[in-house]
Order: sequence, then C-alpha cells, then structure tokens
Amino acid sequence: MDVGVVYFFTDKGPDPVEFAQAAEGYGFESLFIPEHTHFPASRETDYPIEFGGPELPEFYLRTYDQMVTMSVIAARTERLTLGTGVTLLAQHDPIAKAKEFATLDHLTGGRIICGVGFGWNVEEARAHGVVWKNRYSIVRDKYHVMKALWTQDTASFTGRRASLEPTFAWPKTTNPAGIRTYVGGAGPMAMRQAAEWGDVWYVVPPVDDPTLTSAIPRFRQVVEEAGRDPESVPVSVASAPPDPAVLEKYREQGVERAVLWVEPADTPGDGMRNLEAVSKVLKSVS
Repeated sequence: MDVGVVYFFTDKGPDPVEFAQAAEGYGFESLFIPEHTHFPASRETDYPIEFGGPELPEFYLRTYDQMVTMSVIAARTERLTLGTGVTLLAQHDPIAKAKEFATLDHLTGGRIICGVGFGWNVEEARAHGVVWKNRYSIVRDKYHVMKALWTQDTASFTGRRASLEPTFAWPKTTNPAGIRTYVGGAGPMAMRQAAEWGDVWYVVPPVDDPTLTSAIPRFRQVVEEAGRDPESVPVSVASAPPDPAVLEKYREQGVERAVLWVEPADTPGDGMRNLEAVSKVLKSVS
C-alpha cells in the first residue's frame, strides 16, 4: 500500500515547494492537492459533517490554485507523485483541463494522478453555471472528453452533457491509456460513478465506517454490477487518519493508496510541524 499526504495550501501556510520537498524526504510517495475556486458569502450549504463540519474552516477560503501549485511543486521535486485531490470537474472546461493535465503529465514524465470529484457546495458550483442535480453526468461526460483528448489521435466523444467534435490535440499522456483517474466521493452515486468508469475509487472514510470494512465490499459488488472485474478497480483512501491500526485495516483490504490528512495551519512553521508529526506513522506502515 502506497502512503501519501493531502494538504490545503494557502497564502498563510507553508511554502508548497518546501512542504513537498519535506514530504518527499520523509518518504511519502505522493502529495494530493484539493481545489475550491471560491466560496460565495451566502454560505447556503453546510460544511459536511464527515469533513469536520458544520463550521467551514478558513483555509477553504484561501487555497492556492490547484494546477499552478502542482506545477511549481513538480518543477522542484524528483520522485513525488502529484494528484488532484480532487478537481471539481463540473466547474471546468474539459478541453482546457485536459490540456493542463496532459502538459503537466508530459513534463513530469508521468508523475500525475487525476482525481475528480462532484463537489459538495451548491452555490460554488452554481456560480460556474453548474446545474446541481446534473453534476454526476456532467463530470462523467467531461471526463470522457478529457480521456479522448489524452488517448486518441483524432479525439471525439458524444455525450449528454459534454461532447467533442473530431479534434487534434497534443501532447498525449505518457500512458497510452490516459492519466490514472481517481473518482472521489463516499456516497452511493459517487461510488457508482467510480464503479462504472473510474480507474480507482477515492473515498473519504464515512464517520460510521472509518476502516471501510462495509464500504469496500459494497463497492466491489457495485463494480461487478457495472459489468467490470471488481479486482480491476482498486480503492484509495482520501484524508486517511495517521493511525497505524486503521492503516493496517486498509492494507488488509487491498487498499491501493492511503493519502494521510495533514492539518492545515495558519503559519508556515505549524504546517511543517504538522507534516513532520504525520510522517512518524511511516515507520509503522513501511
């Protein structure tokens, strides 16, 4: 089981390059970076309980741009796999986003994971013109547009929410099958999307199932119902607790990657100390 970290980089916390280099030095194999473009002041949507809600932490309001931050980190690290944890794909143009991913993947020699998610903040999505009830099918079709651009010399896709006329676009991804795509979300709809077209299910552990002992068997059943081999769609854990006993449970169940939560901080020093504290778990899971 690979072990990485996830961190919300902001204008008040640690320098992303310094943080990433330290993570690489500690022995983490990956770093995932979340995304929120903005938060409307109306705050109609409560912060989900499973993420620590209902009060929204300030770091959500101050996040750096995801792809710019990944690019800066990629240029100053050597081995670290970099993932979007996650990109809120419904809020983006898929042609432009496919180009961003493919370029970064090409320039890093294939060190990129594309994590996509469906979002939880209704008003954030609405500001981007997203019809909330359609977000799952929007993400699905935009992903297929991206995959076509990554893998086909003459790329095209016809979908209900997004389509692509025959198109030329390079660079292609280093893997001819496209960038490995993690589909995020713990609910039944997100689970089904991951089962139907994702490469990996990327799940934040539910409050009532922290070791995923119920969720993983259920997911494998859904994958089989979707007509795919359950062993062909692994599970990775988002914002995993740095708890050796829990991580061992994940390993026993065949989890591909545990991405450990590092608490965001208001000062650079505190952020680096939080990373150092989490790194101590590596001795227990190596």
